[in-house]
Amino acid sequence: MAGRLLQDAGLDFRLAPHGTQSPARNPRYIPPDSLVEVTCRTIHGRFLLLPGRDLNAIIIGALAKAQQRYGMVVCGLVYLSNHCHLLLQPRNARQLARFMNYVNSKIAREAGRLHWWREKLWGRRYGSVIVSDEPEEERARLRYLLAQGCKEGLVESPKQWPGATSAQAHSQGWKLSGLWFDRTAEHKARKRGEHVPKLRFAEALELVITPIPSWRDEPEHRIDARVRALVREIEDETREEIRRTGRQPLGRQAILEQHPHAQPANFTPSPAPRFHAHRRSVRRRLENAFRRFLHAYREASALFRQGKEATFPPGSFLPSPGFNPAPG
Repeated sequence: MAGRLLQDAGLDFRLAPHGTQSPARNPRYIPPDSLVEVTCRTIHGRFLLLPGRDLNAIIIGALAKAQQRYGMVVCGLVYLSNHCHLLLQPRNARQLARFMNYVNSKIAREAGRLHWWREKLWGRRYGSVIVSDEPEEERARLRYLLAQGCKEGLVESPKQWPGATSAQAHSQGWKLSGLWFDRTAEHKARKRGEHVPKLRFAEALELVITPIPSWRDEPEHRIDARVRALVREIEDETREEIRRTGRQPLGRQAILEQHPHAQPANFTPSPAPRFHAHRRSVRRRLENAFRRFLHAYREASALFRQGKEATFPPGSFLPSPGFNPAPG
């Protein structure tokens, strides 16, 4: 029974092979205040996140509302037609879980309304990869996020992507504007027979974008210059790829004309690593810390399954429901 509870809570005792994420997930593990790259994919890779003025505003509004509610540090985001990437700095795994549950639930409902989709929107729970605190790796992950849309051959510049993205905000005020719709209040008003204009229950919100940790002590103009340099690198790389292959980007208009229920011919996401690290020694340190965490978790779960008192490691999710916060 206890083992079933652990499985229902999304926990598993097996260690996935290095460089992969097993369908039977390992316990969620995030060292305090780590930078984390989060990825979410739509079911079957369908274009249910197809860019548009309404959905873009809703996505930013959902993130802003969740940030307001849970205090999440957001360092970057990009929503493509069938998946998204976020660069976040949660305090712990529980904060990340609550934030992502709030955001993904809202986006799923609103995208379903817009695209007449009544089935599940997300293919599975979000995936998260811990990013080491090396400045080179933090920069590399931000560059990877900004390159989305360019590396797939969709647009020539990160600034041309028509969907929700922090590409502009990184160098223009570090804020994004969105809308949060109170559908509960809207439903009650309709039941009372009231006329409900489209934006009556919409709340304008701002999502604050924070520089990656290794840049935060630098003056604002220096950070802006670093972001512009990243964008230029991506644009130069994209132009070189176009010159080499002769293939032109799909372009904004063709992207917007896709049907949201459609899906790509080949959709095989590559497996994600457990950690992003620049140096092998740092990766080894992160792997060892995770193995110690996993060993402590397995010992505690074995006791729990036997009905004995168990002490789970700090930062772990306990058998549903519960969370074991870090001391202090």
